[in-house]
Amino acid sequence: MKTYSMKLDEIAKDWLVVDAEDVVLGRLATQVAVFLRGKHKPTFTANLDMGDNVIVLNAAKVKITGQKREQKVYLSHTGYMGGQRVTTMKKLMEKRPEEVILRAVKGMLPKTRLGRKQLTNLRVYAGGEHPHGPQQPKIIEL
Repeated sequence: MKTYSMKLDEIAKDWLVVDAEDVVLGRLATQVAVFLRGKHKPTFTANLDMGDNVIVLNAAKVKITGQKREQKVYLSHTGYMGGQRVTTMKKLMEKRPEEVILRAVKGMLPKTRLGRKQLTNLRVYAGGEHPHGPQQPKIIEL
């Protein structure tokens, strides 16, 4: 018996809404990564972008366990000598809470062109409203 492989024109993408309020950051990120990759579908094919579009709401209310809020640091570099910038999770949650979830999910996706393409299907909002009503997204409980 031969293994069936999906074709690009057979892929059906859904829109999903996930509420991040009082959900642990790591557990939220793993579930969102599974939905973005499409591993929850029985027709999963590893070399195709068959994941769903995911909308994460209430990013500012995500639960962070332990001392991560004060101790975890995010590194970035400007590209110039001595241009390394260090930001704590506490500062990032105050300024851009969407970035914390985005970085957590990005770390759980493949580090390839396909992983970067799958990350474009993620939309994160700090509040409880989103502009994607016409897509009729389904609500997912975590």
